[in-house]
Amino acid sequence: MEPRDLSSHTVYRAGRGIEEVARELGIDPGDLVKLASNENMFGPSPAAVDAIRTSAEGMHSYPKASHADLVARIADHWDCETEQVWLGNGGDGALDCLARAMLDPGQRVLVPNPGFAYYPMSARYHHGTVAEYSLSKADDFAQTAETVLSDYDGERIVYLTSPHNPTGAEFSTDAVREIAEDTDEQTLVVVDEAYGEFSDRPSKRSLLADRDDVAILRTFSKAYGLAGVRIGYAIVPEAWADAYARINTPFSASELACRAALAAMDDDEHVRKSVETAAWSREYICDELAADTWESAGNFVLAEVGDAEAVTDAAQEHGVILRDCSSFGLPDCVRITCGTREDTRRAVDTLNGIVEVTEA
Repeated sequence: MEPRDLSSHTVYRAGRGIEEVARELGIDPGDLVKLASNENMFGPSPAAVDAIRTSAEGMHSYPKASHADLVARIADHWDCETEQVWLGNGGDGALDCLARAMLDPGQRVLVPNPGFAYYPMSARYHHGTVAEYSLSKADDFAQTAETVLSDYDGERIVYLTSPHNPTGAEFSTDAVREIAEDTDEQTLVVVDEAYGEFSDRPSKRSLLADRDDVAILRTFSKAYGLAGVRIGYAIVPEAWADAYARINTPFSASELACRAALAAMDDDEHVRKSVETAAWSREYICDELAADTWESAGNFVLAEVGDAEAVTDAAQEHGVILRDCSSFGLPDCVRITCGTREDTRRAVDTLNGIVEVTEA
Protein backbone atom coordinates (compact mmCIF):
# COMPACT_ATOMS: atom_id res chain seq x y z
CA MET A 1 0.00 0.00 0.00
CA GLU A 2 1.42 3.39 -1.05
CA PRO A 3 0.08 6.96 -1.36
CA ARG A 4 -0.45 8.48 -4.77
CA ASP A 5 2.57 9.91 -6.57
CA LEU A 6 3.64 12.95 -4.54
CA SER A 7 7.03 13.44 -6.19
CA SER A 8 6.02 16.83 -7.62
CA HIS A 9 4.81 18.10 -4.25
CA THR A 10 6.91 20.30 -2.00
CA VAL A 11 6.98 20.64 1.78
CA TYR A 12 5.92 23.90 3.39
CA ARG A 13 8.75 25.26 5.54
CA ALA A 14 7.42 27.50 8.30
CA GLY A 15 9.56 29.99 10.19
CA ARG A 16 11.24 28.57 13.27
CA GLY A 17 9.43 28.97 16.57
CA ILE A 18 10.79 30.49 19.77
CA GLU A 19 10.50 27.28 21.80
CA GLU A 20 12.28 25.27 19.10
CA VAL A 21 15.20 27.70 18.88
CA ALA A 22 15.39 28.15 22.66
CA ARG A 23 15.76 24.39 23.18
CA GLU A 24 18.43 24.21 20.49
CA LEU A 25 20.44 27.07 21.99
CA GLY A 26 19.75 26.15 25.59
CA ILE A 27 18.44 29.58 26.53
CA ASP A 28 15.30 31.09 28.02
CA PRO A 29 12.58 31.62 25.37
CA GLY A 30 12.02 35.05 26.91
CA ASP A 31 15.47 36.10 25.71
CA LEU A 32 14.55 35.53 22.07
CA VAL A 33 12.90 37.88 19.58
CA LYS A 34 11.01 36.13 16.79
CA LEU A 35 10.66 38.22 13.64
CA ALA A 36 10.44 35.37 11.16
CA SER A 37 6.76 34.56 10.60
CA ASN A 38 4.99 37.91 10.08
CA GLU A 39 3.00 37.44 13.27
CA ASN A 40 1.34 40.28 15.15
CA MET A 41 3.85 42.01 17.41
CA PHE A 42 1.20 42.56 20.10
CA GLY A 43 -0.31 39.09 20.00
CA PRO A 44 -4.05 38.52 19.71
CA SER A 45 -6.69 41.06 20.59
CA PRO A 46 -7.44 40.88 24.34
CA ALA A 47 -11.10 40.74 23.36
CA ALA A 48 -10.40 37.61 21.29
CA VAL A 49 -8.59 35.98 24.21
CA ASP A 50 -11.59 36.67 26.44
CA ALA A 51 -13.92 35.25 23.81
CA ILE A 52 -11.89 32.04 23.63
CA ARG A 53 -11.99 31.64 27.40
CA THR A 54 -15.72 32.29 27.50
CA SER A 55 -16.38 29.85 24.66
CA ALA A 56 -14.21 27.04 26.02
CA GLU A 57 -17.02 25.37 27.95
CA GLY A 58 -19.07 25.04 24.78
CA MET A 59 -16.50 23.00 22.86
CA HIS A 60 -18.77 19.94 22.82
CA SER A 61 -21.06 21.65 20.30
CA TYR A 62 -20.46 22.01 16.57
CA PRO A 63 -19.80 25.62 15.47
CA LYS A 64 -22.94 26.15 13.42
CA ALA A 65 -24.18 29.36 15.07
CA SER A 66 -20.73 30.93 15.44
CA HIS A 67 -19.93 30.17 11.79
CA ALA A 68 -23.14 31.87 10.67
CA ASP A 69 -22.55 34.82 13.00
CA LEU A 70 -19.02 35.39 11.71
CA VAL A 71 -20.06 35.09 8.07
CA ALA A 72 -22.79 37.68 8.67
CA ARG A 73 -20.32 40.00 10.40
CA ILE A 74 -17.79 39.73 7.57
CA ALA A 75 -20.49 40.23 4.93
CA ASP A 76 -21.62 43.39 6.71
CA HIS A 77 -18.03 44.64 6.89
CA TRP A 78 -17.47 44.15 3.15
CA ASP A 79 -21.01 45.02 2.05
CA CYS A 80 -21.66 41.71 0.34
CA GLU A 81 -24.05 38.78 0.64
CA THR A 82 -23.36 36.09 3.23
CA GLU A 83 -23.08 33.45 0.48
CA GLN A 84 -20.06 35.35 -0.87
CA VAL A 85 -18.04 34.75 2.31
CA TRP A 86 -16.19 31.44 2.29
CA LEU A 87 -14.68 30.70 5.71
CA GLY A 88 -11.66 28.44 5.95
CA ASN A 89 -9.07 27.03 8.31
CA GLY A 90 -6.84 30.05 7.83
CA GLY A 91 -6.28 31.69 4.47
CA ASP A 92 -4.84 28.34 3.37
CA GLY A 93 -8.22 26.71 3.94
CA ALA A 94 -9.92 29.36 1.83
CA LEU A 95 -7.39 28.70 -0.94
CA ASP A 96 -8.27 25.00 -0.76
CA CYS A 97 -11.96 25.86 -1.07
CA LEU A 98 -11.29 27.84 -4.23
CA ALA A 99 -9.17 25.04 -5.68
CA ARG A 100 -11.86 22.46 -4.94
CA ALA A 101 -14.50 24.64 -6.56
CA MET A 102 -12.49 25.58 -9.65
CA LEU A 103 -9.94 22.93 -10.62
CA ASP A 104 -10.57 19.86 -12.71
CA PRO A 105 -7.73 17.32 -12.74
CA GLY A 106 -4.86 18.51 -14.93
CA GLN A 107 -5.90 22.15 -15.12
CA ARG A 108 -3.10 24.65 -14.58
CA VAL A 109 -2.69 27.55 -12.20
CA LEU A 110 -0.31 30.50 -12.51
CA VAL A 111 1.64 31.47 -9.38
CA PRO A 112 4.26 34.14 -8.59
CA ASN A 113 7.93 33.31 -8.20
CA PRO A 114 9.04 34.20 -5.58
CA GLY A 115 5.77 33.70 -3.76
CA PHE A 116 3.70 31.92 -1.14
CA ALA A 117 4.47 28.21 -1.33
CA TYR A 118 0.91 27.17 -0.59
CA TYR A 119 -0.52 28.39 -3.92
CA PRO A 120 1.14 25.60 -5.93
CA MET A 121 0.80 23.15 -3.04
CA SER A 122 -2.97 23.61 -2.89
CA ALA A 123 -3.28 23.26 -6.66
CA ARG A 124 -1.32 20.01 -6.68
CA TYR A 125 -3.31 18.62 -3.74
CA HIS A 126 -6.36 19.08 -5.95
CA HIS A 127 -4.72 17.40 -8.97
CA GLY A 128 -3.86 20.63 -10.76
CA THR A 129 -0.56 21.57 -12.40
CA VAL A 130 1.50 24.69 -11.90
CA ALA A 131 3.09 27.40 -14.06
CA GLU A 132 4.92 30.50 -12.81
CA TYR A 133 5.29 34.18 -13.55
CA SER A 134 8.48 35.82 -12.38
CA LEU A 135 8.88 38.86 -10.18
CA SER A 136 12.22 40.39 -11.08
CA LYS A 137 14.67 41.57 -8.46
CA ALA A 138 16.17 43.82 -11.12
CA ASP A 139 12.80 45.60 -11.38
CA ASP A 140 12.40 45.77 -7.59
CA PHE A 141 9.81 42.98 -7.82
CA ALA A 142 7.35 45.31 -9.58
CA GLN A 143 3.84 43.85 -9.80
CA THR A 144 2.21 44.97 -13.02
CA ALA A 145 -0.34 43.53 -15.40
CA GLU A 146 2.39 42.88 -17.94
CA THR A 147 4.39 40.94 -15.33
CA VAL A 148 1.56 38.42 -15.13
CA LEU A 149 0.11 38.50 -18.63
CA SER A 150 3.47 37.90 -20.32
CA ASP A 151 3.51 34.41 -18.77
CA TYR A 152 -0.22 33.71 -18.86
CA ASP A 153 -1.30 30.82 -21.09
CA GLY A 154 -4.93 30.11 -20.33
CA GLU A 155 -4.50 28.95 -16.73
CA ARG A 156 -7.67 28.29 -14.73
CA ILE A 157 -6.53 30.28 -11.66
CA VAL A 158 -4.07 33.18 -11.47
CA TYR A 159 -2.76 34.06 -8.01
CA LEU A 160 -1.84 37.64 -7.16
CA THR A 161 -0.48 38.69 -3.76
CA SER A 162 -0.95 42.29 -2.70
CA PRO A 163 0.96 43.15 -0.57
CA HIS A 164 3.32 40.47 -1.81
CA ASN A 165 5.21 38.14 0.49
CA PRO A 166 8.20 38.38 0.87
CA THR A 167 8.82 41.60 -1.08
CA GLY A 168 6.01 43.86 0.15
CA ALA A 169 5.18 45.04 -3.40
CA GLU A 170 1.57 45.75 -4.45
CA PHE A 171 -0.72 45.52 -7.46
CA SER A 172 -2.87 48.52 -8.26
CA THR A 173 -6.60 47.98 -8.68
CA ASP A 174 -6.25 49.00 -12.32
CA ALA A 175 -3.58 46.32 -12.85
CA VAL A 176 -5.80 43.63 -11.35
CA ARG A 177 -8.70 44.75 -13.51
CA GLU A 178 -6.49 44.62 -16.60
CA ILE A 179 -5.36 41.10 -15.74
CA ALA A 180 -8.96 39.98 -15.27
CA GLU A 181 -10.04 41.60 -18.54
CA ASP A 182 -7.15 40.16 -20.57
CA THR A 183 -7.40 36.58 -19.32
CA ASP A 184 -9.95 33.99 -20.40
CA GLU A 185 -13.50 34.39 -19.09
CA GLN A 186 -13.07 31.01 -17.33
CA THR A 187 -9.90 32.13 -15.52
CA LEU A 188 -10.29 33.10 -11.87
CA VAL A 189 -8.01 35.87 -10.56
CA VAL A 190 -7.40 35.36 -6.84
CA VAL A 191 -6.07 38.43 -5.03
CA ASP A 192 -4.46 37.42 -1.74
CA GLU A 193 -4.78 40.36 0.65
CA ALA A 194 -3.51 38.61 3.78
CA TYR A 195 -1.54 41.76 4.61
CA GLY A 196 -4.17 44.17 3.34
CA GLU A 197 -4.76 45.93 6.65
CA PHE A 198 -1.15 47.17 6.65
CA SER A 199 -1.45 48.78 3.21
CA ASP A 200 -2.55 52.34 2.49
CA ARG A 201 -4.19 51.17 -0.74
CA PRO A 202 -7.85 50.12 -0.81
CA SER A 203 -8.85 46.49 -1.13
CA LYS A 204 -9.51 45.11 -4.61
CA ARG A 205 -12.93 44.02 -3.32
CA SER A 206 -14.54 46.78 -5.41
CA LEU A 207 -13.84 44.73 -8.55
CA LEU A 208 -16.44 42.17 -7.46
CA ALA A 209 -19.17 44.73 -8.08
CA ASP A 210 -19.03 44.14 -11.82
CA ARG A 211 -16.91 41.02 -12.31
CA ASP A 212 -17.49 37.32 -11.73
CA ASP A 213 -13.85 36.28 -12.24
CA VAL A 214 -12.10 37.88 -9.24
CA ALA A 215 -11.97 36.58 -5.67
CA ILE A 216 -10.37 38.23 -2.64
CA LEU A 217 -8.54 36.37 0.13
CA ARG A 218 -8.30 37.72 3.69
CA THR A 219 -7.07 36.34 7.01
CA PHE A 220 -7.26 36.98 10.74
CA SER A 221 -3.68 35.76 11.19
CA LYS A 222 -1.85 39.05 10.70
CA ALA A 223 -3.39 42.35 11.80
CA TYR A 224 -5.83 40.58 14.12
CA GLY A 225 -3.16 38.35 15.69
CA LEU A 226 -5.06 35.06 15.41
CA ALA A 227 -2.55 32.95 13.48
CA GLY A 228 -2.72 30.19 16.10
CA VAL A 229 -6.45 29.52 15.80
CA ARG A 230 -6.44 29.39 11.96
CA ILE A 231 -9.26 31.45 10.52
CA GLY A 232 -9.45 33.13 7.12
CA TYR A 233 -11.90 33.65 4.29
CA ALA A 234 -12.45 34.38 0.63
CA ILE A 235 -14.93 36.87 -0.79
CA VAL A 236 -16.22 35.53 -4.10
CA PRO A 237 -18.58 36.81 -6.81
CA GLU A 238 -22.25 36.37 -6.06
CA ALA A 239 -22.83 34.62 -9.38
CA TRP A 240 -21.24 31.37 -8.19
CA ALA A 241 -21.03 31.84 -4.44
CA ASP A 242 -23.37 28.91 -3.75
CA ALA A 243 -20.59 26.49 -4.79
CA TYR A 244 -19.24 26.74 -1.23
CA ALA A 245 -22.06 24.58 0.11
CA ARG A 246 -20.99 21.77 -2.22
CA ILE A 247 -17.24 21.81 -1.59
CA ASN A 248 -16.86 22.96 2.02
CA THR A 249 -15.73 20.42 4.60
CA PRO A 250 -18.01 19.96 7.63
CA PHE A 251 -17.37 22.80 10.08
CA SER A 252 -14.07 23.89 8.52
CA ALA A 253 -13.83 26.83 10.95
CA SER A 254 -13.78 25.91 14.64
CA GLU A 255 -15.94 27.36 17.41
CA LEU A 256 -12.94 28.95 19.09
CA ALA A 257 -11.71 30.47 15.83
CA CYS A 258 -15.11 31.91 14.92
CA ARG A 259 -15.71 33.40 18.37
CA ALA A 260 -12.19 34.83 18.50
CA ALA A 261 -12.59 36.39 15.06
CA LEU A 262 -15.93 37.94 15.95
CA ALA A 263 -14.41 39.58 19.02
CA ALA A 264 -11.30 40.68 17.14
CA MET A 265 -13.38 42.44 14.47
CA ASP A 266 -14.84 44.66 17.18
CA ASP A 267 -11.43 45.58 18.61
CA ASP A 268 -10.52 48.46 16.30
CA GLU A 269 -7.91 49.78 18.74
CA HIS A 270 -5.83 46.59 18.58
CA VAL A 271 -5.76 46.63 14.78
CA ARG A 272 -4.98 50.36 14.71
CA LYS A 273 -2.07 49.95 17.12
CA SER A 274 -0.73 46.97 15.17
CA VAL A 275 -0.91 48.78 11.82
CA GLU A 276 0.63 52.00 13.14
CA THR A 277 3.48 50.17 14.86
CA ALA A 278 4.18 48.15 11.71
CA ALA A 279 4.39 51.37 9.70
CA TRP A 280 6.90 52.79 12.20
CA SER A 281 8.90 49.55 12.17
CA ARG A 282 9.05 49.40 8.36
CA GLU A 283 10.39 52.94 8.20
CA TYR A 284 12.91 52.34 10.97
CA ILE A 285 14.28 49.20 9.33
CA CYS A 286 14.62 50.87 5.95
CA ASP A 287 16.28 53.97 7.44
CA GLU A 288 18.60 52.33 9.97
CA LEU A 289 19.56 48.93 8.56
CA ALA A 290 23.02 48.75 6.99
CA ALA A 291 21.70 46.76 4.03
CA ASP A 292 19.57 47.40 0.96
CA THR A 293 15.83 47.03 1.52
CA TRP A 294 12.67 47.17 -0.59
CA GLU A 295 9.66 49.37 0.10
CA SER A 296 6.99 47.24 1.73
CA ALA A 297 3.25 47.58 2.33
CA GLY A 298 3.14 44.54 4.62
CA ASN A 299 4.22 43.97 8.21
CA PHE A 300 7.72 42.94 7.11
CA VAL A 301 10.73 44.19 5.16
CA LEU A 302 12.92 42.30 2.70
CA ALA A 303 16.63 43.04 3.06
CA GLU A 304 19.63 42.03 0.96
CA VAL A 305 22.34 40.84 3.34
CA GLY A 306 24.66 38.60 1.30
CA ASP A 307 24.63 35.03 2.62
CA ALA A 308 21.13 34.82 4.12
CA GLU A 309 21.69 31.46 5.79
CA ALA A 310 24.87 32.63 7.51
CA VAL A 311 23.27 35.90 8.58
CA THR A 312 20.14 34.27 10.02
CA ASP A 313 22.26 31.71 11.86
CA ALA A 314 24.41 34.47 13.34
CA ALA A 315 21.38 36.56 14.29
CA GLN A 316 19.83 33.54 15.97
CA GLU A 317 22.95 33.11 18.09
CA HIS A 318 22.29 36.65 19.29
CA GLY A 319 18.67 35.82 20.10
CA VAL A 320 16.98 37.28 16.99
CA ILE A 321 15.04 34.90 14.73
CA LEU A 322 14.67 36.09 11.12
CA ARG A 323 13.47 34.41 7.92
CA ASP A 324 16.11 33.15 5.53
CA CYS A 325 14.53 33.72 2.10
CA SER A 326 16.47 30.97 0.33
CA SER A 327 13.22 28.99 0.18
CA PHE A 328 11.78 31.85 -1.88
CA GLY A 329 14.70 31.62 -4.30
CA LEU A 330 16.39 34.63 -2.69
CA PRO A 331 19.48 33.20 -0.95
CA ASP A 332 20.95 36.66 -0.38
CA CYS A 333 17.88 38.09 1.37
CA VAL A 334 16.24 37.92 4.77
CA ARG A 335 12.70 38.91 5.70
CA ILE A 336 12.30 40.88 8.90
CA THR A 337 8.87 40.94 10.49
CA CYS A 338 7.84 44.27 11.97
CA GLY A 339 8.10 43.96 15.73
CA THR A 340 7.48 46.25 18.64
CA ARG A 341 9.72 49.30 18.78
CA GLU A 342 12.02 47.56 21.25
CA ASP A 343 12.23 44.34 19.23
CA THR A 344 12.72 46.20 15.95
CA ARG A 345 15.61 48.23 17.35
CA ARG A 346 17.21 45.09 18.74
CA ALA A 347 16.91 43.28 15.42
CA VAL A 348 18.41 46.18 13.46
CA ASP A 349 21.30 46.58 15.91
CA THR A 350 21.98 42.85 15.78
CA LEU A 351 21.87 42.71 11.99
CA ASN A 352 24.04 45.77 11.57
CA GLY A 353 26.73 44.18 13.70
CA ILE A 354 26.58 40.97 11.67
CA VAL A 355 26.53 42.70 8.27
CA GLU A 356 29.47 44.92 9.22
CA VAL A 357 31.49 41.90 10.34
CA THR A 358 30.60 40.03 7.15
CA GLU A 359 31.60 42.95 4.94
CA ALA A 360 34.83 43.46 6.84
